[in-house]
This record gives sequence, C-alpha cells and structure tokens, in this order.
Amino acid sequence: MAEPLLKLDDLAVHFTVGGALRGGTKILKAVDGVSLDVNPGECLGLVGESGCGKSTLALAIMGLIPPTHGGIALNGRAISGRDRMATARTVQMVFQDPYASLNPRQTVRRTLADPLRLHGVTDRSEVDQRVMDMMAKVGLRPDHADRYPHEFSGGQRQRIGIARALILQPKLVICDEPVSALDVSIRAQIINLLLDLKDEMGLSYIMISHDLGVVEHVSDRVAVMYLGRIVEQGGWQEIFEDPRHPYTRALIAAIPDPFHLVAASATAKARGEIASALNPPPGCHFNPRCPMKAERCVSEVPALEAVAAGHRAACHFRDRVG
Repeated sequence: MAEPLLKLDDLAVHFTVGGALRGGTKILKAVDGVSLDVNPGECLGLVGESGCGKSTLALAIMGLIPPTHGGIALNGRAISGRDRMATARTVQMVFQDPYASLNPRQTVRRTLADPLRLHGVTDRSEVDQRVMDMMAKVGLRPDHADRYPHEFSGGQRQRIGIARALILQPKLVICDEPVSALDVSIRAQIINLLLDLKDEMGLSYIMISHDLGVVEHVSDRVAVMYLGRIVEQGGWQEIFEDPRHPYTRALIAAIPDPFHLVAASATAKARGEIASALNPPPGCHFNPRCPMKAERCVSEVPALEAVAAGHRAACHFRDRVG
C-alpha cells in the first residue's frame, strides 16, 4: 500500500463559548478525536447531518482553524499552522456557495491569477497561459476571463471556484457540498466535471455532502460523522449495502428509494433530532435516537473497531446491526 496522502491522527477542534455573563463558559467539541486516511487518487466521502463537524474538519485540514490537539500529516510530513502556504500548494477547497465564495470585485482572470502570483509565479505570459488552460479544463471560454462573477450562472460560478482550487495543481481537493446550492439540472454536470478532472490531474478528493446519492456515485470509501466523531468508515459498497452503525442505517433510510433494502426499512429510521454539540449525550452520542439503545450505550463510548477488512464501526452491537 502507498503511504496515505493525508493522515489525521486523533484530531480535535474545540471552541470555548459563553462567558461570565452567560452562565459561564462551555467547551464545544466540533471535532472530537477523528482519525482518517486519504490515499493517493481516491475519493473519500464524508457524510453526516448539519452540525456534525464536517466543515470544521475541512477547515482544520486546510489550516484555517487551529486544531486543539491531534496531528495532520501530508505525504508523511506533519504540518502546522506555520506551514499554511506549503499546505495550500497541496490542499485546496471548493466551497459550497458559488455566490458567496467569489470576490465580486475581481474578474475571472484575476481570481485565477492571484494564487499563482502569491505562490511565486511572476512571469506574465506563464500566468496568462495557465489561467487560460485552467479555464478550458473547467469548460469556460476565453472571453469569460474579463467578466465578473455577477455575469455568470450558479453552475458557471462553481466552475470558476473549481478552477481557482486547481490552479496551483494541488494533490488533494476538499469539496464542501459542491453542488447543494446549484439547480438540480446542472448538479450532474459539475459532479461529472469533478470526476473527469480527478482522473486527468491525478487528484484525491474529500467529498463532503448531505446527498448520499452523490457520495455513493463518486466515493471509493465513505466516513460517517456524528457530533464530531467518526462512527463508521469503509468502502462505499460496505457502507451502503451492509451498514453496521444504526446512524449510518438511519442516513441511508432517508434516501427516497423504495428498492434499496436499507432505505426501505422502517426499523432503520432514527428518532428525534441531533443533540447540541455543547451538551452531547454521554457514552455513544447517538444513543438517545438509537433503536438499539442499551445501558452500556449511555455509560461507555464505543470504539471504532473492525467489522471486516477495511470496514470499521463504533457501535457496541456492530455485529447485530442489520
């Protein structure tokens, strides 16, 4: 096996909230001990409900939020906040909202050229050539270069965002809900573009999405996150056809597909709403909503342990789920 491109080791991101005038301070554990690998050339899908910590984890990998503890390694080399510029040459991000993630005062040409200049590419002809080449790769015409974001549709803006992420030729791209803000009619175009660029440029992806159909379509492996913790991870086929955590089953049960065995199962559905990260339940965080809840689920945190080769689940009853 090749060395992982990205390795997270017990990564945590905690925030202090509140104050003396608000009943004291509390610790919000947005990311709570996450260990993950991303291998060269693969797409890791990261799924979970809103508020489970997916975007915070992405920002920590990017170096935009300092981790509370734990390690991040790229190509076997540990990185820190001081390595932000070097990290940016290896890891880039495509943001969720193409309307908010682009500077309305900058043309497409400047949006794509600025990262090159910031990282030491000063020859004007080289900058212009790389900008034009990247625009062509994402399906933009040369006459788009001197237009502003408000002159484009949502799908075109997301193509600009993808071009900006790839202009430095990174190895890993984090896609944070890249199609959720787009019309249904153009989501498939953007997903297919990302897959084509992955093969053409030899990229690895972390695909963050609420849309399990997208994750199933694009991912080699899937990690399921709940209240800051990874509760299950494995190959996409194991996750979607043989989930071993009740939360994973609940997510798949929400897919509107009557022919999917897990999606069609009434017993897979979860009760209630996700708890607050400020006051998570003890033991297994999913226990208040879990149809398999037992006493040890409240008192004991389940370890993320193997179900089969490459498939792990953090559930005391992983061998009985499903």
